[in-house]
Amino acid sequence: MTSILIVDDDIHIGNMLQEALSDEGYSVSRAYSGSEAALAVHAARPDLILLDLMLPGLSGEELLPQIKDIPVIVMSAKADPADKVGLLRSGAADYVTKPFDLGELLARIEVQLRTRRQVGSPKLAFGGISLDTDSHTVTADGQEVKLTRTEFAILKLLMQRAGQVVAKLTILDLISEDTPDCTEDSLKIHIHNLRRKLRTVTGRDCISAVWGIGFMLTEKD
Repeated sequence: MTSILIVDDDIHIGNMLQEALSDEGYSVSRAYSGSEAALAVHAARPDLILLDLMLPGLSGEELLPQIKDIPVIVMSAKADPADKVGLLRSGAADYVTKPFDLGELLARIEVQLRTRRQVGSPKLAFGGISLDTDSHTVTADGQEVKLTRTEFAILKLLMQRAGQVVAKLTILDLISEDTPDCTEDSLKIHIHNLRRKLRTVTGRDCISAVWGIGFMLTEKD
C-alpha cells in the first residue's frame, strides 16, 4: 500500500488530510515536528511526504534538504514567489499554498506518485511522447524524433518528473553521469534544440520554461 507521511503540527489540518488520504486508499502516518519527521523518514521511508514549514524544533526548511529520493509536497501559508522558488530549488517536488483545495492536493499527490513509479521503468510516456531507455529511442505523436545524447538525457529526466518544475542546477546534476560535458550555458542551447525538435513533430511546445527556476514537461496545445 502506498504510504504518505503528514508532517504538520496543526491537529485539525492533519486529521482532515489523514481522513481524506485514508479514504483514497493510502497508508497514512503522522509527525508533529521536524525532528519527529526526520526519525519517521529514517525508520520507515514513506512514498511521499506532505510537509508544513512552521514546525516546532526543526523547521520544514531545515528538514527539506535532509530528505533524499522521496517526493515532498510543501504546504505553507507563504505565498511569495521567492519562497516557492527557494523551496523548489531545495528539493521540494511541489508546493501548495494554505488554505488549499483538497481535490487539487489529491491530484498533485497522484502526479508525484505516478512520476515516481515511472522512474524505474525503461519506458516512459507523457503527452504523446514516448521514450525507451533500452533502445534509446523517442517518438512523439507516433513519429520518431532523433535526439543527441544530451537531449535524450534531458528529456528522460523531464519525463521522469513530468508536470514538475526541475531546476536548472538539478538537471545538470542529475544528467551529469550520462552527459558530463553539459554546462549551465550549454544547457540552454540543448533545451532550445530539444524544444524545437519536439515542436516540429507535434506542432506544440512540450517544454515550458519557468522563469527563475527551470523547466517542465507540459501537455499544452
